[in-house]
Amino acid sequence: MTTDLLAPLDLAFWNIESAEHPMHLAALGVFTADAPGTAEHAAELLAARAATVPGLRMRIRDVRVPVGGAAREPAPGFDPLDHVHLAAPAADFHAAAGALMERPLDRGRPPWEAHVLPGTGPSGTSFAVLFKFHHALADGLRALTLAAGLMDPTGLTDAAPARPSPRPADVAPRRGIRLPGLGSVTPGDLDPRKLPGRLLGTVADVTRALDIGASVARATWDVRSSPALTSRPTGTRRTAGVVLDLDEVHRVRKAAGGTVNDVLLAVVAGALRRWLDERGDGSAGVLPRALVPVSRRRPRSAHPQGNRLSGYLVRLPVDDPDPLARLRTVRTAMDRNKDAGPHRGAGAVALLADHVPALGHRLGGPVVAQAARLLFDILVTSVPLPSLGLRLGGCPLAEVYPLAPLAHGQALAVAVSTYRGRVHYGLVADARAVPDLDGLAGALRAELALLTAVTSTTTD
Repeated sequence: MTTDLLAPLDLAFWNIESAEHPMHLAALGVFTADAPGTAEHAAELLAARAATVPGLRMRIRDVRVPVGGAAREPAPGFDPLDHVHLAAPAADFHAAAGALMERPLDRGRPPWEAHVLPGTGPSGTSFAVLFKFHHALADGLRALTLAAGLMDPTGLTDAAPARPSPRPADVAPRRGIRLPGLGSVTPGDLDPRKLPGRLLGTVADVTRALDIGASVARATWDVRSSPALTSRPTGTRRTAGVVLDLDEVHRVRKAAGGTVNDVLLAVVAGALRRWLDERGDGSAGVLPRALVPVSRRRPRSAHPQGNRLSGYLVRLPVDDPDPLARLRTVRTAMDRNKDAGPHRGAGAVALLADHVPALGHRLGGPVVAQAARLLFDILVTSVPLPSLGLRLGGCPLAEVYPLAPLAHGQALAVAVSTYRGRVHYGLVADARAVPDLDGLAGALRAELALLTAVTSTTTD
């Protein structure tokens, strides 16, 4: 049976999970249909197709070597019906998704689920699907590829990776030995002409780790967040979503400069300001640290499995009353991060996982989970989606809301995707700490309208 050892970051996600903070990411897709019974048909299709997607068969189990490690392997007796569920009809898809987001995935099975939610509208034909994937199984791009493998054929599938070329029979494998700081080396690697390069690479890795550690320490200085963004773990979840016009985002970008992502981050900053003021918490002096994940995958590739992530850390100018000034501040901060690259700065803290042995992840997982609140105040992640329309059983995907896991001690996470000319914000919050999550969704809509109005006035 083929096994695939979890990379250090995957192992970290597997070990920091708790009952109150399940480490799955998700997407809520809303489909339109023109006939009753489409939800039941969709569930049947998902179960049938799941059996053909290799990545969905992979479970995660502990291994003896390395000590504290874990690996992915095909699950014996894999049954898609353990993972695809037809739920009761839902009048509010987001309310139903919030309840499902509270439940951790079964760690003894391949860690994913698909919940089909029939609608209860006038026609009763619309339905939604909530896909959940454990972060140790997939990052956003990998999860997209796995989910796309369950949709109607579009060319996005989880094809099995090519097998390596067989080793010629007359070439014997070289046995490696482990040297401190160098990992596994073979006799050929001990060639004096090769050692300097390996040593320089090790020194560079250590230097990078020290640089990231120092940046993390500096990021904890002068922290000015809001109590509304922190929470004692309750294990409850609430989700909300809002759809915005991508053309409006482009109009703001063209008038004010920067990138689409700069505008979307500035919209979050302005919405937080509006929301905090409206709920009575106040935005004065609030500069929360937003962790913005950055994919290290090559384009058009979802292999290898697991996570290939770094990140940028950005202080959101929530306290600034000027919407254009907020956008300029975000743009400057993002430009600075991009100039430094995804391997430096406090946002690259995920890369430190590579320097922790497997047993350290096993034993230190709970401690690392507790430390998330010290590193950042809110997660704002962007999940790429294909530009072509997705369908399930012939029913078009009309809306899709990415949903991020909620870190320990944090009350809110924001995910955003662009799809078919529209921007979809997916919000996840601790339900007890943030009972007014719909208010933040409305604030996102109001903030983009404000930016559109301000930039159109300045360009007239």
